[in-house]
Amino acid sequence: MMPTPVPPGAEFLTAPGLSGMPHGFFTRRGGVSAGRFASLNCSLSGQDEPEAVRENRARAMRALGTEPASLSGLFQVHGTAVAVVEAPVAHEARPHADGAVTNRPGVTLGIITADCGPVLFADPRAGVVGACHAGWRGALSGVLEATIEAMEALGAARADIAASLGPCIRQPSYEVGPDLREALLAADPAGGRFLAPGAREDRWQFDMAGLILARLRAAGVAAEALPNDTLAEEDRFFSHRRRTLEGGGPIGHQLSAIALPFRGSPPF
Repeated sequence: MMPTPVPPGAEFLTAPGLSGMPHGFFTRRGGVSAGRFASLNCSLSGQDEPEAVRENRARAMRALGTEPASLSGLFQVHGTAVAVVEAPVAHEARPHADGAVTNRPGVTLGIITADCGPVLFADPRAGVVGACHAGWRGALSGVLEATIEAMEALGAARADIAASLGPCIRQPSYEVGPDLREALLAADPAGGRFLAPGAREDRWQFDMAGLILARLRAAGVAAEALPNDTLAEEDRFFSHRRRTLEGGGPIGHQLSAIALPFRGSPPF
């Protein structure tokens, strides 16, 4: 899980379970954005300069060896909808969904996060990949399972699917209150195993990564997680919680992306 810097930047992490698939969990390093967005901000929905974000996203695609125009993102809403992507999707036409799947080479699936869990999926045997944005709401509601089911509809076999969770906020950094605890226990009576006592009364430390991995494994897929904590590693990752603790203001987002390898001539 070593960082892979690609000149002139666009640093990303890879996962052993996705070896052989073009994929990357990008950090905030290696882009052209400035200030609070420095430097590889890949979200076009924020207050960053659009030209800078487009260059950052293009750098990320070149780092993976894919075309900038292949990047197909989502309008993420913390839900369970999953889009089937048959051709590259322009930013203006991105669907309202939190998961995406494809069996088409030439499509790169992209997820934007800044503490939530980016999960990339692959069934190399069937030639199907997927990606989803899993915050605690989406994870409890079933976005992980919905993405797996959408991959199966394209021919993937659950036993052949590998899933990798990228950098997200980890338990030591994720203090939560009674509202999240109640939602967790309502959805999963055994959910208390993902909570540790907090430093303050009526507060807990939430293991969101543990919840995501448990649900993936219960769904029957091989699952792994990168150890990085987005809040703790300020020099490498954007973090919504860090922004909140600092009193607000603009925030950047990192990109996670996956594609099928080309076999022969690009189809698009």
